[in-house]
Amino acid sequence: MKFAQIIDFETERIDEVRDLMRSYEEQARSQGRTGAPDSRTLLKDRANPNRYLAVVEFDSYEAAMANSNAPETNELAQQLSALMTRPPVYIDCDVQDRKTIG
Repeated sequence: MKFAQIIDFETERIDEVRDLMRSYEEQARSQGRTGAPDSRTLLKDRANPNRYLAVVEFDSYEAAMANSNAPETNELAQQLSALMTRPPVYIDCDVQDRKTIG
């Protein structure tokens, strides 16, 4: 079953957050790491301009946990935390239905 993690965070340095995320994703792809995310969507809260939600999808819960335990992921989390104005909130979800419309 597909798995998604929603990361709720606040930052005033979103461009640096984006750069770190892109670099991490490129590294995971180039190394062919198993368990890496399938997709990522970054959302910006219209009511709070410094609040963002990152929706990261994985093949399975097990793949997500393998990714979470990878040293590269730990390093990324530490770098991202330094850019945030409050600790992130993580929400773990089983994907029940997903459809691209159009």
